[in-house]
Amino acid sequence: MSTIHFYKYQATGNDFVIIDNREANLSFSAAQIAAICHPKFGVGADGLILIERHPSLNFHLEYFNSDGSKSLCGNGCRAAVQFASRLGLVNGKANFTAFDGPHAAEILDNGNIRLKLADVKETKVIGDDYYIHTGSPHYIKFVRDVQNYPVFAEGKKIRYDAQFEPGGVNVNFVELQPDNTIFVRTYERGVENETLSCGTGITAAALAAGLKGYHSPVAIQTLGGTLSVEFKSGQSGTFQEIYLIGPAKMVFEGQLEL
Repeated sequence: MSTIHFYKYQATGNDFVIIDNREANLSFSAAQIAAICHPKFGVGADGLILIERHPSLNFHLEYFNSDGSKSLCGNGCRAAVQFASRLGLVNGKANFTAFDGPHAAEILDNGNIRLKLADVKETKVIGDDYYIHTGSPHYIKFVRDVQNYPVFAEGKKIRYDAQFEPGGVNVNFVELQPDNTIFVRTYERGVENETLSCGTGITAAALAAGLKGYHSPVAIQTLGGTLSVEFKSGQSGTFQEIYLIGPAKMVFEGQLEL
């Protein structure tokens, strides 16, 4: 049995176990990751983040969903930047690599993290809905009364729909609100449940709102808190200069026995 020092962070209710793995002496199986993230038998988290060395940038971020699968996690990136600042790896601005390649971020004066995401080169229209890849694949469905919408049941159907095999898709249910604001709820693959917030999903939802006439920055409400997304619209559903902005905070640190 080994003892591992960890930190628990949350970014608008999306919660993560973060571990300093700069010595590259730790690796985890999918079963171990699931055990760490289990809300009853482990720490409890939507995902596990390892902070590792990078030869030229501030750090490399290795992200695992709670089922052990890998993906880009926008909120996880923001939490990682905050943690890297705590470690002294960054001073206000960060450059790092994640699942989909390099990213830049900065810690704003109010403590929020402004994270740059990759350009979106294609938007697919599926009936009245949208498919947008913002580092992770997202299906965007606009609905009414989203706070009472059956997110788990309807999200699960779309997540496992045959057209998205084999990897599946995250599902975001979005309600357009006044004042350039949207409310987003998410069924997240890899967690296989609703999460209080999803960074790449919030970003995809904001871009979809942009296609409906909303302008940058779009304000986003989630069950876990408020964020904003900045972007520049290109031609034919493309987007550049995409930034996800919101808080990320440490909850506690501790020792974990595996």
